Amino acid sequence: MKKYRNALLVRPSVDMLFVVSIFFISLIIKGQDMSNGADNFYQSEQVVVQKVTFKNQYNMLIAGNLMIPKILQSTNKYPAIIVGHPMGAVKEQSANLYASKMAEQGFVTLTFDLSFWGDSEGTPRNAVLPDIYAEDFSAAVDFLGSRSFIDKARIGVIGICGSGSFAISAAKIDPRLKAIATVSMYDMGAANCHGLNNAISLQQRKQIIANAAQQRYVEFTGGKIAYTSGTVDHLTAQSTVIEREFYDFYRTSRGEFIPKNQPKELTTHPTLSSNVKFMNFYPFNDIDIISPRPLLFITGDKAHSREFSEQAYQLAIEPKELYIVKGAGHVDLYDRIELIPFIKLTEFFKKNL
Repeated sequence: MKKYRNALLVRPSVDMLFVVSIFFISLIIKGQDMSNGADNFYQSEQVVVQKVTFKNQYNMLIAGNLMIPKILQSTNKYPAIIVGHPMGAVKEQSANLYASKMAEQGFVTLTFDLSFWGDSEGTPRNAVLPDIYAEDFSAAVDFLGSRSFIDKARIGVIGICGSGSFAISAAKIDPRLKAIATVSMYDMGAANCHGLNNAISLQQRKQIIANAAQQRYVEFTGGKIAYTSGTVDHLTAQSTVIEREFYDFYRTSRGEFIPKNQPKELTTHPTLSSNVKFMNFYPFNDIDIISPRPLLFITGDKAHSREFSEQAYQLAIEPKELYIVKGAGHVDLYDRIELIPFIKLTEFFKKNL
């Protein structure tokens, strides 16, 4: 594309403009829409990134990125923000972008791979265990609160997509999380039990559970692990709008990232036999216990997941805020810098940390 841009500067011919138009059309056809400022792999010159590891309470090693503003002075103590990645993703997808941008505002930030995903420990890979996911957030607090330059009384969290529900689950029993923000939140329990807009019937749910139970026999006797859901690997004429939305991020250069220890075909796909554990996950139950710590729910007005943020907002008690981003879908808020309300997040955490 750089070659085309330089050619246009020299001689913007009709033929060249046609070539460029075809180039962008081809990207859109493939599902790669880089408009609206998508910049998932953003790196800040104002931030130092350190690879770190820490253990959760179950002695599992968690891999993370600690992001420190270059203006930080070692003699001071600073507020910190934990950033959780979308479900099925890794820290390099959306979480690092948010952490970099918030570090530019003076916060020390920490991203990490959930247990069983990315560079963190846990087998089998891609296993679902929401209690452990929530524990990982508390372990991140352990790590940050033990740093000499962090004010342990000023630690907050941003949970993106599924991590929004894991962060809430953690915050209910971990008062050290002083301010909680979610972005494009998925209630992973409700999404698996009932589907979007309650699209999954009771009979369908029972069949999903039965299939998972049978798969346990397969794996217990040495059979092959099966995987489910996640982002489709290929688009077809029958692909839904939501499938195309996720494909545009996870299966194109816009957001695709393959961890070193994971085959490409397994990215985003949880194991079939473990995914039903989400059906026993109720993150919004007793959400009122988080008060008086503040909650901020950010969602797009066009987001298919908007129902989850609205439900959490209704169940939570003050202080709370539902912030709706005009013109934004669910995945838009993963990486489209022109749509992500970083100003709102900065104001929220500067006020509450």
